[in-house]
Amino acid sequence: MIKLLFLIFIPFFLSAKTFTVASYNVENLFDLNKDRSDYKEYKPNSYSKWNNKNFNIKINNVIKVIKEIDADIIALQEIENRQIMQVLLKKLPKYKYISFTKYRRSSVGVAFLSKIKIVSNKDIDLKFRNKLYRPILETTFELDNTRFKIFNNHWPSKRASESYRVKFAKKLFDRLQKLPKDYDYILLGDFNSNYDEFKTIYNNKKLNDTQGITGINQVLNTTIGKKFVTYDDILRRGKRVNYNLWLDLSYEERFSNKYRGKKNTPDNIILSPALFDNKKISYIPKSFTVFKPSYLYKNNKVIRWEMNKKVHQGSGYSDHLPIFAKFTTNKENKKTLENIEKKELNKISQLYTKTKLLDDVYLKDVIVIYKNKNSALIKQRNDRAIYLYKNAQELSEGFSYDLAILEIDNYNGLKEVKDYKIKKYHGKIKDYKNLYLDANNIDIFDIKYQNEILTNLSGIYKKGKLFIKNKKIKLYAKDKRNLPKENSNITIIKAQLGFYRDNPQVIIHDKSQYNVN
Repeated sequence: MIKLLFLIFIPFFLSAKTFTVASYNVENLFDLNKDRSDYKEYKPNSYSKWNNKNFNIKINNVIKVIKEIDADIIALQEIENRQIMQVLLKKLPKYKYISFTKYRRSSVGVAFLSKIKIVSNKDIDLKFRNKLYRPILETTFELDNTRFKIFNNHWPSKRASESYRVKFAKKLFDRLQKLPKDYDYILLGDFNSNYDEFKTIYNNKKLNDTQGITGINQVLNTTIGKKFVTYDDILRRGKRVNYNLWLDLSYEERFSNKYRGKKNTPDNIILSPALFDNKKISYIPKSFTVFKPSYLYKNNKVIRWEMNKKVHQGSGYSDHLPIFAKFTTNKENKKTLENIEKKELNKISQLYTKTKLLDDVYLKDVIVIYKNKNSALIKQRNDRAIYLYKNAQELSEGFSYDLAILEIDNYNGLKEVKDYKIKKYHGKIKDYKNLYLDANNIDIFDIKYQNEILTNLSGIYKKGKLFIKNKKIKLYAKDKRNLPKENSNITIIKAQLGFYRDNPQVIIHDKSQYNVN
């Protein structure tokens, strides 16, 4: 009996695997055959110099990226045809399976390269009267006698309004509704939507023809109301929800593309709750990664395929960075959400790791280090500071409290406490100003110092920026009259170090916060 059990156990153990799934928009990978659907700049051997030399450079660069990621499954977008996939398959012998789809008159389509067995493929078709886009590719894979699906997406760009992307999302979600609730599926690709699209669409009249409803958030249920679906509640929801892996990364790391210097997340990997239930296949929490070696991302720029006046220059890669995540069929390698999330929260620094709170967080000995009208900054000794925006009327500067934190938010990168209750009052703290940070002793451009009070920061104010030696930082004041005069040499006495859409800034509430030298 012991020998029999041993023989049964070993094959199962050996078959258990950890595998990687990636997504990469390669930016227009065309062949050298002339087709009616070719973009003008990809007409072979024309003025654009899309010729054998540039084709080989482009495809070898794509191959280099795919080899270095070494994913078991990689979803690709902006592939011209199946012939391109055959070229990749020939030059990447580790991959045994491919799938590809596009509409006949489309210029580019979506595809998979896989080391894992592909069982079947299906198109989810989307047709519009006046536009031609791409179908969603539904591919079923099999590993360790377990089947799972990956849906490869390339939604309409933002030349089109949000209603087009909503139609893609509805068609996809309708398909998901037909799957068993415990089915393992992954949604990935170029959604041409940021993970937090619902926060920004209201301000864009051109895009917002859906009354603020976005495909990636409200239709695919990566948000419920105005809150993201997170590790804390993905398995608690009665309705079908999905988790966007961008939430695994800190705010400043959330980008796979830059447009006019602004970080964007058009590429997404979105997971079903079943990938967190510790059963057949499981996502390995916090394994989500943006692949950005120096040849793809340097000096804060994505090294895209270079063109000058629509002529190919023969260098670069793509305007998108690849993203990937890891999964496992090995139960011993799985980490349950309970083990990850059930940690006692009692420090302000821990609030920065959370997207939202389901339970109140009790903080002891919180000191109000700065207050301006109804806003304040609070800090614990030997820990971080955080901002209370227009809700600190009951707090006094220089006093200590125990607080129950009820709600937090992320306002364009700045962490805030939205709601709280005072649990205990401790009284005046005489040395509270010792909790201020000397700007000469820290890197003020490091996001971990956001919401701290800075002192001893000197520079010249020019065109909205404070120039400090060979660096500069934005000086922000809601009331512009509180800013210094142009070309003033100033020293900051005390000011909040803020953060807004990828950029640090020094926040000035009144003129008493700085001296003019």
